[in-house]
Amino acid sequence: MFMMSLQIRLAVVLCFVSALSAFGQTATPTPETEKREPAKLNARPMPAPSAVTEPFDKADVKTLASKCVSFDTEAGLIEMEMFPESAPESVRNFLNLVALGFYDTTLFGRVVPGFVIQGGNIWSRTGGVNSEMAARARRSVPDEPGKILHERGIVSMARSDEPNSATTSFFILVSRGEHLDNKFAAFGRVTKGMETVDAINKAPVTEEKPEKPVRLKKATIAPCRPEPPA
Repeated sequence: MFMMSLQIRLAVVLCFVSALSAFGQTATPTPETEKREPAKLNARPMPAPSAVTEPFDKADVKTLASKCVSFDTEAGLIEMEMFPESAPESVRNFLNLVALGFYDTTLFGRVVPGFVIQGGNIWSRTGGVNSEMAARARRSVPDEPGKILHERGIVSMARSDEPNSATTSFFILVSRGEHLDNKFAAFGRVTKGMETVDAINKAPVTEEKPEKPVRLKKATIAPCRPEPPA
């Protein structure tokens, strides 16, 4: 009887020790848990990328008006003055694109004989576009129809039939376009080189597509030269 009682006591003790051992193993973190937990506790949201500031983003109207643009094309030079008083955001967009070099090597890819030549399509650049250019090419500009009439030599933003859809493309008129007034953003005027514009406009086309599109080799910005006294 004594031996049986001792055996029972030993069995109870062994069971109690086994239970304590099992509890300790469960409470101890596994190596995988130790690796994951700090990562969760220390995780921080990634900061949003800051907006890219372009050269003329903060320029006032006076500064914008003081800048003139020159196109060195395969057909010759074209020089333009800007009209920010009428279309400030169109001028700002245009000057930024020139300053960033995005217009360089683009084509005058649309020509309507006797009416307009159209350029500024970034996707026509030699060698294609990178991700920065592609994103920039999709940024739209608000419509800015003003009092400037669409006459010969006027530079205006091209867009689709949808409002506020202008991006980078522009056109230069070689004749009057009354139907464009108060609809499109006339933002500049050719001051020198209309013979170059005419030469591009008179080249052979098929359904408004030039057979040999003229390339804009380089676009530059410089202070406007004062007009000579009358």
